[in-house]
Amino acid sequence: MGASLSNLTEGANGAAMGPGLGDIPESCVACVFTYLTPPEICNLARLNRAFRGAASSDSVWEKKLPPNYQDLLALLPPERYQNLSKKDIFALLSRPIPFDEGNKEVWLDRVTGRVCMSISAKGMAITGIEDRRYWNWVPTEESRFHVVAYLQQIWWFEVDGIVKFPFPADIYTLFFRLHLGRFAKRLGRRVCYFEHTHGWNIKPVRFELSTSDGQQASSENCLDETEQEANGNHKRGLWLEYKVGEFVVNDSEPATEVRFSMKQIDCTHSKGGLCVDSVFIIPSDLKERKRRGVLK
Repeated sequence: MGASLSNLTEGANGAAMGPGLGDIPESCVACVFTYLTPPEICNLARLNRAFRGAASSDSVWEKKLPPNYQDLLALLPPERYQNLSKKDIFALLSRPIPFDEGNKEVWLDRVTGRVCMSISAKGMAITGIEDRRYWNWVPTEESRFHVVAYLQQIWWFEVDGIVKFPFPADIYTLFFRLHLGRFAKRLGRRVCYFEHTHGWNIKPVRFELSTSDGQQASSENCLDETEQEANGNHKRGLWLEYKVGEFVVNDSEPATEVRFSMKQIDCTHSKGGLCVDSVFIIPSDLKERKRRGVLK
């Protein structure tokens, strides 16, 4: 492509033939950039001065930010964003912004500029979490919050959470990130232990969500397999995402309150050997595109 563009502006002897990319007005380039993704804009900024100027234009990056980006900035100290260009504000907000004592994070997707959120297990109400006979906090690099809740054994399993936030208009999916078994590093290698893992194949766990405007969703999943397959158990020793459901936001005002839960409260059997990492709230089609590898 580079050679083709070069041929448009140079003759056989290297002499200029006519108008080229460098002659396109910066305002026209900026108009085109409003239809491109942030990574595409940053790549094209390397072409020439006009493209570089357009790639720094506030009018371009204003359209890449969500309408209520000021609500995200409000989570940061003012000195972090004062006097920043819109491009720099986008870069700032595309990195995780912690709030609620560091138990929640919100950020903009780098490709689409849409709002994503994660909530740590420490930001949830977990039945029995203060009793070390049942639960332990395990430090780990495998969590974005650097800690997960590990269940050794319990009869009444219940995890509840709530978040109130001015989500921009979109359709969102909420899911839990869970891991069957306890993991550790041994001699530089990841190993998993399943001595506490039991009870998850008897009855399903129920996942639920509800919103302040009356939306509800639920799902049920058995976290363990009832039978061992010839090539092993596909639910143990892996971080898996369990979809709870979707909810729709029509406007960022008023703020949407989302309640979510995960329960298995049949006390006829105990269960254990489960790591609870976090809950994610992601725009639904964005999550699907990432699953297919369209977005990174």
